[in-house]
Amino acid sequence: MKLAKTYAFLKKDLSLIEDALEVSVYADQEILNEASLQLLKAGGKRLRPVFVLLASKFGDYNLEKIKNVASSLELIHMASLVHDDVIDNSDLRRGKPTVKAKWDNQVAMLTGDYIFAKALQQFTEIEEPRAHQILSHTMIELTIGEIEQIKDKYKVDQNFRNYLKRIKRKTALLISSSCQLGAIVANTDNKSEKALFRYGYYMGMSYQIIDDILDFTASEKELGKPAGSDLINGNITLPVLYALEDPLIHKELTNLFSNKKQVTSDAIKPIISKIISSNAIEKAKKVSDMYLQKAYESLQLLPNNQAKESLENIANYIGNRKI
Repeated sequence: MKLAKTYAFLKKDLSLIEDALEVSVYADQEILNEASLQLLKAGGKRLRPVFVLLASKFGDYNLEKIKNVASSLELIHMASLVHDDVIDNSDLRRGKPTVKAKWDNQVAMLTGDYIFAKALQQFTEIEEPRAHQILSHTMIELTIGEIEQIKDKYKVDQNFRNYLKRIKRKTALLISSSCQLGAIVANTDNKSEKALFRYGYYMGMSYQIIDDILDFTASEKELGKPAGSDLINGNITLPVLYALEDPLIHKELTNLFSNKKQVTSDAIKPIISKIISSNAIEKAKKVSDMYLQKAYESLQLLPNNQAKESLENIANYIGNRKI
């Protein structure tokens, strides 16, 4: 089953959010407008708006109100991607040139800042003070996650706790906040709101771990960027942490990372092959499955409806992505 089919009944509402996103990123300044539109048109799953809409289905579903939350969270996600591409010096995302590749780092960073600002401007339409507190906390943690990733680049000796904290900040919190904010603006009951938040958190953790696995197991065409990009950029992910338990892989990667200039796609291929042939992928998948199971358990606390079924189907899709 394709991901979009799991929430097909939201197609019309998501189309309206897509229109709202295009209006939101418009800028009078030509380069800023072109760069923002390029990022928007690059596509994406729009998972964060989907989670907002589905969570809202457990309360008073008012699309006009919910639309602002959904589009704001997607804008924040988009802005973080632009900044990520600068940090990682990435020329491709989803198979298309990044903003920094088409223009430069300065334009990319300013485009990201602009989109962040537009997200905040749009979110001012939401009156609930707690929603603003949650969004502020999420953005602070997202930024800390980015800084922590920069700090830990090319650092071989890391631990699992730091990795989990990093992906919580970089990925899981924005997804859990999408679920929670959708619940808040729809005035869902407290029990449902907490269950949706937990579901989003566990889904976000599982989703990022699977992404980190796919960086090794998927093709460049499937990834829309070179395979092994994370490791080439010095990012130590869960499969790498498990692989580093092998003294030979640990020694080889330590030697390679001792001089960043020698870390090229060709130089790192032998290490990537060793990681793939080890049991690191299998071990990482088990951790993802653990979080996925917790996401399913969180859903059991929610009333049965079409949205709950869609959340279950999304979890099935995420957990079974080809690795």
